[in-house]
Amino acid sequence: MRAYPDQVAVLLSVELCSLTFQQEDLSIPNLFASGLFGDGAAAVLVVGDGRTAAGPEIVDSRSVFYRDSERALGWDISEEGFRLVLSADVPQMVRDNLRGDVDEFLADHGLRRADIASWVCHPGGPKIIDAMAEALELPAAALALTWKSLRELGNVSSASVLLILAETATENRPPPGSHGVLLAVGPGFSLELVLLRW
Repeated sequence: MRAYPDQVAVLLSVELCSLTFQQEDLSIPNLFASGLFGDGAAAVLVVGDGRTAAGPEIVDSRSVFYRDSERALGWDISEEGFRLVLSADVPQMVRDNLRGDVDEFLADHGLRRADIASWVCHPGGPKIIDAMAEALELPAAALALTWKSLRELGNVSSASVLLILAETATENRPPPGSHGVLLAVGPGFSLELVLLRW
């Protein structure tokens, strides 16, 4: 959008997590995944600076991939299809890494966690949400929409944060000019951060 400030782009996320279900696999990770992950889709319109929009402004973004984490989260792909890779270490990886990376990201903009009015966090699962709250020292209310999304939809992968962003904008909109953070954890063990201004 920086290259075409008068244009509009559509970001579309379609997640078909049920395709990873392996009927003959009765392992704990496979059964857990079939109960946690769901199919979902979401879209967001992004406009350049030459247009006005009702949603928040994207101030900055950052991606972090953690070294030697390839077996933490992802898929093994074979002739039988996708098999989920999900390590029990992921919540601890969140506790060990999230605070420092979020604090560094915010500090680059002269901000601290206390300056953030909205947290749009990916609902990886109950243990991951608890680990996020602990690592970022957030009150329960800060992740209420994340918990609601997990309860009602499950983890619909990348579509989750867009659905939570939509609900934040309509049901719990922060004050104009305030900052928000959209964050998600992903395959390998990676972290996606987006700084928003409402």
